[in-house]
Amino acid sequence: MTTLLYLIPVALFLGALGLSGFVWALRSGQYEDLDGAAERILIDRDDKPGR
Repeated sequence: MTTLLYLIPVALFLGALGLSGFVWALRSGQYEDLDGAAERILIDRDDKPGR
């Protein structure tokens, strides 16, 4: 029973930490361009040095 007194606040703290990280990612624009990275990998760029 005393273990629950330690585990419940730890679980609530970790949940709040994850939620605050997600809210920070939303506000800083991390999810703005979801298709950009997927399309960028398909572009064949000729920036390779000549041999």
